[in-house]
Amino acid sequence: MAGRGYKTEAVVLRSLRFGEADRVLHLYTLERGRVGAVAKGIRRTKSRFGARLEPLSHAEVMLHQGSGELGTVTGASLLRPHHEAREDPYRLAVGLVGLEAMLRLFVEQERNPKAFEALTRFLDALDRLDGQAPEPPLDPLVLSFQLKLLWLSGYLPHLTSCAECGAEGPLVGYSPQAGGAVCERCGGGSLPLSSEGIAGIEGLLGAPLADAAISKRAAREALRVITSSYEYHGGFRLRTLAARA
Repeated sequence: MAGRGYKTEAVVLRSLRFGEADRVLHLYTLERGRVGAVAKGIRRTKSRFGARLEPLSHAEVMLHQGSGELGTVTGASLLRPHHEAREDPYRLAVGLVGLEAMLRLFVEQERNPKAFEALTRFLDALDRLDGQAPEPPLDPLVLSFQLKLLWLSGYLPHLTSCAECGAEGPLVGYSPQAGGAVCERCGGGSLPLSSEGIAGIEGLLGAPLADAAISKRAAREALRVITSSYEYHGGFRLRTLAARA
């Protein structure tokens, strides 16, 4: 409500410099979904917020919503700092892909407890991440997280039969226009998708984030499915994946 303060759990998705000492924060909150807020004086050495509002941080924040689009952070206490993820280059790279996916798929001020829970579980698993894929975007954890976000957004690819004609198989490709896997007859112009890739995607969707596992070949196919879904349904590409485009 305009002119009122409220308290909520929030994860910092992005932090941008604003003015001489402030930052604009993109937050995903438990109470109101995606919100923007100014953290005044946060870049000063003696700021009372300090490192409590860095990207990846899970905090309890007090927000004041005035008449403008941006709220103001009036208080913050850390719940989970996720230092382990932020201080390791590989984990940080994996985490930034996940944060950007959250930013682009969930843009409304609308409460979504399932999306918030998925985000916090992703960050908790990120702290414990010890495996290293050939490239961070191919890590099973962040692939699994993005697939779950697509499901929560209503864009989950249909993989159990041909999304075009309904045939049970064999399925040989992925068509974002059709919304899923396609058979040989309907697969003209589709992205190649093997049975290994389909099984890998289904495995990621069916397992908890902390248990995500997928073969190297299937991981590359899963990433193609994810990025093509972003482009077709959302009209965007993730900057954190641009180096692989």
